Amino acid sequence: MTEFEREWEVLTEGLRAPEGPVAMPDGSVIVVEIQAGEITRVLPDGTKETVARCGGGPNGAAVGPDGALYVCNNGGYLWGEAHGLTFPIGVAEDYTSGSIQRIDLGTGEVTTLYTECDGLPLNAPNDIVFDAAGGFWFTDLGHNRGRVHDVGAVYYAQPDGSAITQAVFPIDDPNGIGLSPDGARLYVADSVSARVWAWDLEGPGVIRQTGIPFAPGGGVMLYGVPGYAALDSLAVDGDGNVCVATLIQSAISVITPDGALDEFVSLPKFDPAVTNICFGGPDLRTAYITSSGLGLLYKTDWPRPGLPLAY
Repeated sequence: MTEFEREWEVLTEGLRAPEGPVAMPDGSVIVVEIQAGEITRVLPDGTKETVARCGGGPNGAAVGPDGALYVCNNGGYLWGEAHGLTFPIGVAEDYTSGSIQRIDLGTGEVTTLYTECDGLPLNAPNDIVFDAAGGFWFTDLGHNRGRVHDVGAVYYAQPDGSAITQAVFPIDDPNGIGLSPDGARLYVADSVSARVWAWDLEGPGVIRQTGIPFAPGGGVMLYGVPGYAALDSLAVDGDGNVCVATLIQSAISVITPDGALDEFVSLPKFDPAVTNICFGGPDLRTAYITSSGLGLLYKTDWPRPGLPLAY
């Protein structure tokens, strides 16, 4: 376990279901506001600026090789409130499909790249990570529709809209996604089962099959959270630890590459809808954490530097 004293700062508040934080070189943090259908820049003093209005439900986000922001859009939710928290309760009435969108950070122009793969619609893309080859992995969590629940999948695609392939199917509720420091291992947080899965990669977009029966995509279960919990998005630190937002338990679980719990970081204010973490600052030792249920963006020091992203 890491012995480290944290001080927490609420960088900004009043966000409408924030997720997908991306720490930028100028010290700002870009977040999605799922409920608002917008992309927002949070300046170091907490001031907020609208970057783009993309509609639907922007979810995960990442900067690509061309400097644009690539966004997983779940197509939109219906929203409810209980116990002082805001959370999704169903599919938006104007929902048509999920999509992958490209956003020009200079102009705010939104371009839709993908709405389907091999003729099958994207249901609710959730989180995204680029590799060093310039392609990106993303999860499709799916939606709940009353008594019907979409089965999830993991995809690999090119940022120019030219190619998309299904890499893992079926997987129940794939949410957060990330890569190991050497880019040779893919991690996915399965939300409702509270498990983190891992796959070794043979190359860009290609998973090495292990032959493990019934495991999604032949993956290896890295870690399962004990007790009642669910998982959201994740980030990998410079030591290769998987830092995953742990719903219900209001924490970030830090999991080592060999599947042990290194640290359980509780938020300063209880929020069972803590959703994302990213790393920024000049040495990548600042963690930014989204509290979706309370509409907050936290800032805190971290004992290890985060993993530098591909772009």
